[in-house]
Amino acid sequence: MDIFSYMMQNSGQVLDLLLEHIRLTAVAVGLAILVGVPLGILISYVKSLNKPILGITNLIQAVPSMALLGFAIPLLGIGTIPAVGVVFLYSLLPIVKNTYIGISQIKPEMIEAAKGIGMTRAQILRRVQIPLTLPVLMAGVRISAVTAVGLMTIAAFIGAGGLGFLVFSGISSVNNGMIMAGAVPACILALVLDWVLAQVEALVTPVSLQPGVLAHKAKLLKSRTRKKWSVAVVAVLLVALFGNSAYTSFFKDNNVIRIGSKQFTEQLILGNMLAEMIEDNTNLKVETHLGAGGTQVLFNAMRKGELDGYIDYTGTMYVDVLKHKPTSNAAQVYDTSKKELQQKYGMTLLDPTHFSNTYTLSVPQNVADEYGLVNMSDLAKSGSDLMAGTTLEFLNRADGLNGVEKAYGFKFKDAKGIDGATRYVALNSGDVQVIDAFATDGLLKKYNLKVLKDDKHFFPPYYGVPVFRDDVLAKHPELKDIVNKMSAALDEESMRTLNYEVDVEHKSPKEVAHQFLVARGLIKDGR
Repeated sequence: MDIFSYMMQNSGQVLDLLLEHIRLTAVAVGLAILVGVPLGILISYVKSLNKPILGITNLIQAVPSMALLGFAIPLLGIGTIPAVGVVFLYSLLPIVKNTYIGISQIKPEMIEAAKGIGMTRAQILRRVQIPLTLPVLMAGVRISAVTAVGLMTIAAFIGAGGLGFLVFSGISSVNNGMIMAGAVPACILALVLDWVLAQVEALVTPVSLQPGVLAHKAKLLKSRTRKKWSVAVVAVLLVALFGNSAYTSFFKDNNVIRIGSKQFTEQLILGNMLAEMIEDNTNLKVETHLGAGGTQVLFNAMRKGELDGYIDYTGTMYVDVLKHKPTSNAAQVYDTSKKELQQKYGMTLLDPTHFSNTYTLSVPQNVADEYGLVNMSDLAKSGSDLMAGTTLEFLNRADGLNGVEKAYGFKFKDAKGIDGATRYVALNSGDVQVIDAFATDGLLKKYNLKVLKDDKHFFPPYYGVPVFRDDVLAKHPELKDIVNKMSAALDEESMRTLNYEVDVEHKSPKEVAHQFLVARGLIKDGR
């Protein structure tokens, strides 16, 4: 599916995400201006603070954005606040530095002249230094704003939304149309924002500093008046458009259920399904944080009260969260996880679905034929000759790569962390020969892969299971029956079909989830 087809079919979603992207960027850059300008003024007056403050802002700029986001999640959780916080920090340096440089470059004679006519320090700052600094300062704001538009795509990585949601979702489902539907509007937004700020820069630059002022003074003054009205109108529209949504992003509504999901196709489908099921069958509103990270990110968000529920897997709860050794006993995994999650964390596992999305190791058919691979045990003979590409989560879990290699007695030649459907592309191109996959992945069929049998029964059962906080279920007990009805309708065949529709037929996870719920009579088709 190309970008035009995707945008035509999903124009409402693209527009919503674009507005969300603008709002997040505006909040982050606005905060950077409010903090950065005073800091720039401060270090121009207090020279001893110059190196420490510029050093800190330079250091922040040097830290990789994903690393900074990783540091922010434990402190600020998921969603809008950490995304805005990280982009705010990255936006500080150009504003602080340009404010400082602009003030420092003002000729001392001008300051002396201002003092000579009796101006106070505050008057000199307000009437001389700031006006003369504005052109340089606005250049810093333009740099920060344009950079922030691109950087804000990381917001989707932790469930804050924006155009990055389309980029990450497209990567997860190998949908180039979806990727471009997120990337192209972001590029256009950056260019438009740069042009708008260029007009603002011209507006705030003192008339005496603008070229051709003597020859075209009257025309220039008239043009500045028009621009002032235009800027005022745009400012009012921005406040009206984003003021309410900015407030609701930072302050929680008790009548809203916050639903999250992980980053791969199946989770995006289940997250949309869970959200629509609740909204259609209750008076509650649902705030979604889809694609918000791995198990630990979502689980910690639940513990902090930033999420109310999401769908995970029984084996993941048992091994990755509760730190038990893997076992193939499905009843033991579910019962133990249900009991300990409630006792230790105040969370409830609802009824499990009828599909087990267990981990598998998969290889292309030609690799299976060349090395005689049928079972995972066969890797003991040839594993050292093969390159593996696995999700980052699988690479670092006890029931992941380390556990599999230990249980089966082999070691891959090398293993690379490759998230999402990108690992299927790497497998198809021959960059790796083995990947981790899920039993219900639609891409297994698309790429005609050989799924190696877990003949030693290493992997625990991974039945999809909704997890909700106890206090949420106590306040809204009707959620149990509603969510359990949805779980009862999901089996392995239907889940594989749903994943295939997104991964191969390039339908949106939201549409696929909606059609399934309508077909099973779980919601009414009100569209």
